Amino acid sequence: MGNTDVRVRGLAARAGGWSARHRWAAVGIWVLFVALAMGLGSAAGRVNVDEKDQLKGETHTAARITDDAGIKEPAGETVLIQAKDGGVTATSGEFRAAVADVVKAVEGTGEVTGVTSPYDSHAVSRDGRSALVQFDMRGDADTAFNRVRPVMDAVAGAQKAHGALRIEEIGGASMTKQYKDAFGNDFQQAEYSAVPVALGILLIAFGALVAALLPVALAITAIMATMGLMGLVSHVQAMSDTANSVMLLVGMAVGVDYCLFYLRREREERQAGRDAGTALRIAAATSGRAVIVSGVTVCVAMAGMLFTGLATFEAMGLASMMVVAVAMVGSVTVLPALLSLLGERVEKGRIPFLGRRRRRHGANDGSRFWSAVLRGVLARPLVSVVVAVGALLAVAAPALGMKTQQLTLDQEFGNSLPMVQTYDHLNEAFPGGSEPAQVVVKAKDINAPEVRRALADFRKLAVSSGASRGPVDVKLHAAQNVAVVSVPLVGGSDMDQAVKSLDKLRDEVRPATLGKVEGVEAPVSGQVAGSHDFNDQLLGSVVPVFAFVVVFAFLLMLLSFRSLTVAITSILLNLLSVAAAYGVLVAVFQHGWGATLVGAEGVGAIVTWLPLFLFVILFGLSMDYHVFVVSRIREARMRGRTTRDAIQHGVVTTAGVVTSAAVIMVAVFAIFGTLSMQSMKQMGVGLAAAVLIDATVIRGVLLPAVMALLGERNWYLPKWLHRLPDLTHDEGPEAVVPQPAHEEGERLPV
Repeated sequence: MGNTDVRVRGLAARAGGWSARHRWAAVGIWVLFVALAMGLGSAAGRVNVDEKDQLKGETHTAARITDDAGIKEPAGETVLIQAKDGGVTATSGEFRAAVADVVKAVEGTGEVTGVTSPYDSHAVSRDGRSALVQFDMRGDADTAFNRVRPVMDAVAGAQKAHGALRIEEIGGASMTKQYKDAFGNDFQQAEYSAVPVALGILLIAFGALVAALLPVALAITAIMATMGLMGLVSHVQAMSDTANSVMLLVGMAVGVDYCLFYLRREREERQAGRDAGTALRIAAATSGRAVIVSGVTVCVAMAGMLFTGLATFEAMGLASMMVVAVAMVGSVTVLPALLSLLGERVEKGRIPFLGRRRRRHGANDGSRFWSAVLRGVLARPLVSVVVAVGALLAVAAPALGMKTQQLTLDQEFGNSLPMVQTYDHLNEAFPGGSEPAQVVVKAKDINAPEVRRALADFRKLAVSSGASRGPVDVKLHAAQNVAVVSVPLVGGSDMDQAVKSLDKLRDEVRPATLGKVEGVEAPVSGQVAGSHDFNDQLLGSVVPVFAFVVVFAFLLMLLSFRSLTVAITSILLNLLSVAAAYGVLVAVFQHGWGATLVGAEGVGAIVTWLPLFLFVILFGLSMDYHVFVVSRIREARMRGRTTRDAIQHGVVTTAGVVTSAAVIMVAVFAIFGTLSMQSMKQMGVGLAAAVLIDATVIRGVLLPAVMALLGERNWYLPKWLHRLPDLTHDEGPEAVVPQPAHEEGERLPV
């Protein structure tokens, strides 16, 4: 191949050309941007999502009432005292002595207030074998876990003194303390592991240290800049720790991918005999443009999370959009500048064996494995489509029975923490006692006779209706005219039954009592109510999110490739990929099929937020591969190859980079599958399985088979759509030879 003058057009080509000509300026601007973003973000500080803004509806109303009243609920703790056999009851001397010792021990720490004996609060189980000592932690509830250790030690001391009884503590502070002690470093270790894992895979992919470091460096700087931008943006849209973790995952994935696509194309052109400048211009005009199309499509998919109305999802969506945009801009600006600066030095630090192998097998040789697969696929495309679609539909079938819910404590952690056993013991003795409903009552005068009667009637009817077995506790805040009623729900950790009790409380008990008093507000909140409201709101947002993502992704593909066929097949293949991922998720985590293979267990449900989150993330990330592969196929078709040859060329020449990118994503996501929390396992395994399916069955088999069946119809665009803006691929670097006539007699749109 000669070093012919390459005519390029388009934003990516112009950006890459400018950066290559002004390389030090491009690098300096990028470094300045990252430094400024981090500095300004740090100076501005970050606003996190407030609990009262997490949800709309009753949960939000309850939080607003307590917040407006200035009521700061302390961190409540409970000590369960329970006979291990039927010989001891709460009325026995030994039991009473244990209660007295617990009260004295926790009061002696100086860290608690409002200690209540079960004999005063009537917190004794129906069978008389269990009782609850209840108290609040002093100080700010958010930091109570830092002060709860002496209290936990005092309870442990009481347990040693009364071996015939079970004495266990549970509450927000002690649970947080146990969690942080056991798993506090889980997320950090997972996040830190992502970088060396990605670097190791890139070393194998490129066979050279410098080339492998570039994608990692781009991803890390994009993440650093986005961290700063999140601080600035949080003053408009509050952020969250969850948004941080999602941003890191997405940033590492797309940052490495985009750089990988660009770098591999530049290498390929140099190995084909072009000089460094020409190779860089070609990479800018082709892979650079694919990066922009992919980046915009991923941003559109992430924007779908803004339609949920849930603050946490909105934060995740905005953070993901920012990191994708930053990585995309870096890939088409600073990356060409660095490649221009490094020149041949990008091959420095060669791994001996890998370096020799890659010099013998040039990038244009593609993958021998995928070449063999494609020969079979293109020889029998109809059979390949039937088999691949059938297999994916079979994998997706379990998703039809998907059940979503907020996971209970035992579902989330299994038996890995002492608090899980305490949670189970408490729910057995006092159903719903560990997660009571909180009815926040607001009145003009909380002490008015009609309000006091309504509160008393509410307490009685809550139990007599079967919604609760008691004890129903009322805490008055007379100065603020607010009362907080705690109602243990029948069902306990059985979420389905607990939700039925919640509905009874809201739809029957409240209207018959508090609802009859004019001017009284009584929203029902709490763990079960929050989970139920979250699920309802999320389900209500599925249609608008789905419609937004699919419609806008379709329009972007239509404009980018000026082909109605490509746009439709892109959407259908992505939906099939997401469906298969859902099937894997349900089979493993809901039914428990093969769960032990990934160190998990079937818990009977998928965490509420995951299906919509997976849809948005996977729909966006799978476009990376699709845009890259189809761009290469179209480029080859424009150069004069037949559609079948173009498919062969496009898939085989992109196989190496798509495989490398997929392996990195699978490895990074799989790290999160090793975390202790069931919800994180579900996310990690779901993402890893989806990317694996997408990069192999979808892009390696189904896409080429479908395109082979469609032939020249792949490039079909109705005449009435010819007025659409032309955002098609920049001109290929080789001269375009005369096109053969289409089978249908149509002209190939360019």
